[in-house]
Amino acid sequence: MDGAYDRVVELAKRRGFFWQAYEIYGGVGGLYVLGPLGVAMRERLIDLWRSIFVRRHGFVEIDAPALGPYKVFKASGHVDNFKDPVAECTKCGRKFRADHLLGDAGVSVGEGAPVEELQRLLNENHVKCPECGASAWRVSQFLTMFETRIGPYSEEVGFLRPETAQGIFTEFRRIYDVTRERLPLGVAQIGRGFRNEISPRQAMIRLREFNMMELEFFMDPEAPCPYLEEVMGDELPVLTEEVAERGGDEVVRISVEEALRRGVIKNECLAYFMALSMRFVSALGVPRDHQRFHGKPARERAHYSAQTFDHEAVVPGFGWLEVAGLAYRTDYDLRSHSSASGKDLSASVKLPSPVVTRKVRWRVRSVDELRNAVGDRWKDVMRILLESEDPGRDLAALGLRVEDLPVAREEVEEKVNVRRFYPHVIEPSYGVERLMLASLTWAYGVREGRVVLSLPPSVAPVQVAVFPLVSRDGLDERARRIAADLSTTFSVFYDDDGSIGRRYARADEVGVPYAVTVDYETLEDGTVTLRHRDTWKQERLPERDLPGRLRDLLAPRTSLDHGEQQG
Repeated sequence: MDGAYDRVVELAKRRGFFWQAYEIYGGVGGLYVLGPLGVAMRERLIDLWRSIFVRRHGFVEIDAPALGPYKVFKASGHVDNFKDPVAECTKCGRKFRADHLLGDAGVSVGEGAPVEELQRLLNENHVKCPECGASAWRVSQFLTMFETRIGPYSEEVGFLRPETAQGIFTEFRRIYDVTRERLPLGVAQIGRGFRNEISPRQAMIRLREFNMMELEFFMDPEAPCPYLEEVMGDELPVLTEEVAERGGDEVVRISVEEALRRGVIKNECLAYFMALSMRFVSALGVPRDHQRFHGKPARERAHYSAQTFDHEAVVPGFGWLEVAGLAYRTDYDLRSHSSASGKDLSASVKLPSPVVTRKVRWRVRSVDELRNAVGDRWKDVMRILLESEDPGRDLAALGLRVEDLPVAREEVEEKVNVRRFYPHVIEPSYGVERLMLASLTWAYGVREGRVVLSLPPSVAPVQVAVFPLVSRDGLDERARRIAADLSTTFSVFYDDDGSIGRRYARADEVGVPYAVTVDYETLEDGTVTLRHRDTWKQERLPERDLPGRLRDLLAPRTSLDHGEQQG
């Protein structure tokens, strides 16, 4: 890392954007505090994300618990798959991320490499322990969910969620019902995620507790994407799965239309949200030519994904950083939770006309025989046999086989008016702290020896500063009144401490886009000075026109202009 990244981290700590938590006790790795300016910036960033991904589509938002029972994360696949490779030094016992150790030593290894391969590479390359200098390693898998107990009974295991998504999937039936069973259905959730990182580092890049913005877009896999036309001409910078598989980094710039035609992107709605993501991250001040979509090869993808692109941005002084993941989760989650819970999480669409189908039905020969065969589970088994679209799969989840049950196979003809299916899911998922860091780093600059944080006004923590030229002769009272009036519409702070030049400098350093100065001319003719942060130019206007002028300057220009410029 060079000085650019370090200077931003220093500024963030000094001015109150973020700093390491529990500093008085020496700090804890992977835990950070968002200070007053950090919280304000986070809320504005979240509001921008909502405006682009949620509100303009008429999607809904929920707030589910961060704590969930074991069975939820077992069904989702996280208990078995949400693991990272941990390398333990056989001399001192310290533990580190195995792939990170190799990367720091200049040994390239792909995500998802088997622990045996990682252990071999560590030992063959004599990678030294950062703690004691030894080079003998033992590698194993480490579950990165935080485990806890729910209530006083030690056997009731729970986990803090590693993603907000499972709280949406488990509530799908209720959400689908209250939204009148319509697809497509977008469900957003914003909240904390928790990952017990093995060796967190690099300020807010790898955290154990962090803020997430996630959207689960439920769709009929046979229906076209209703939003696609808007983005067909958008250009996407893609590092394809094939190039990533062979370790290359060549990026192809390709339109959404061409990417779909050539099969680079497998799903229309995935392509749409990738284009939207490009607009959003550009709106945070990250140049389009410093972004890319990194296609993940099969062995690097999450267990639920048919295709995943990491949205990566260059952070000056750091390099490429994943700021979002866009995954085609197919129907994995709803099928898994439906099977494990025994509850129907399917959707339906009405057919243009009834169709006759032949279906296999399983008739229970005797309830008593079924009770004897499966015990207390007989009601669940009966429901599966009567209602399930795939009894074999659902019975297998209970450890049973239909062939072993006292049932008879029958083929029947049915006239059906609806098509039932498990909705497929596209998931755009964002890490708030990483987005903040990318935005802050690109905004950081120095002009005439002074730091200027040129944040897009849409995410600046404070929109307007109000200064009296001096704090006497009634100027301060007039300035306070203006600040109070503006604060009903804008995020405003008032400052009368020090020279006007120093106050401008302090405002520039934390990214305030506009500053209003009240001077003696204000008392004479009712005009004020409006200063622009990025140009240092000033304009004179009547005080009564100030709210309207600021509204024009700060009006958000989001997804419809491709995110090139944000107000």
